[in-house]
Amino acid sequence: MRACAVLSILSVILLASCATSPTGRKQLLMVSDSDVNQMGIAAFSQMKATDKLSNNASKRASAQCIVQALVAQLPQPWQKLDWEVQVFAIDSPNAFALPGGKVGINTGMFRTASNQDQLAAVVGHEIGHVIARHSGERLSQSMLAEVGTNLVGAYVGRKASPAEVKQVVALLGAGTQVGVLLPYSRLQESEADRIGQELMARAGFDPRQAAALWENMIRASAGTPTPPRLLSTHPESDKRARSLSEAAPALMPTYEQARTGGRQPRCL
Repeated sequence: MRACAVLSILSVILLASCATSPTGRKQLLMVSDSDVNQMGIAAFSQMKATDKLSNNASKRASAQCIVQALVAQLPQPWQKLDWEVQVFAIDSPNAFALPGGKVGINTGMFRTASNQDQLAAVVGHEIGHVIARHSGERLSQSMLAEVGTNLVGAYVGRKASPAEVKQVVALLGAGTQVGVLLPYSRLQESEADRIGQELMARAGFDPRQAAALWENMIRASAGTPTPPRLLSTHPESDKRARSLSEAAPALMPTYEQARTGGRQPRCL
């Protein structure tokens, strides 16, 4: 009888927690946007306090320009977040976006991305994870596994241990910054690719450069004993580059319309 009651309660929770991603995919979300945003903001504050920030004014201005151009094309509820971007003085080519509107770009990414469009491709991809609520989805999955409930409660209440902080930050999508690799699923990665590439086209960045960025990443990793962590968390990079290349022609009218409409960012 008790088991039936538990199952009934669980069924109600699951039904109440169903959501739909921007691409129409059904999701399980058991954590509120407010809590996930609070966790992302707290994680970002800790990163800024512990990691070295770049003092390169040009890189900071370029990052800000790209994020502003992309955010301007988001649906209104997402535009209203307190978006912030920081450039971290870290050689590893990496970028991330956290719930709550926080974006981090390592200085190493400026060397791998050879133009503003390629940098917009990786930032758009990371923002795609945020607006598709992938962090909340992963936290919900961990809660179902009876692993994440205490983590969420502790972190929202600012009582998490250092180990818990690292695990939560990894679940939120910035694990490479804290040395805990928890890759997004292939489905989530493909979804972020799709959202990010469309977002960059609407903002006036060339969608063909998304594939070029991944090709740069693959070339940079050739013969390297320790490939960039961004590659290690994004499997089948060559396949991803092909998929992005194949998707680009359909987005060219969107890109051209954006440029004709005056969306011509000059960020680098």
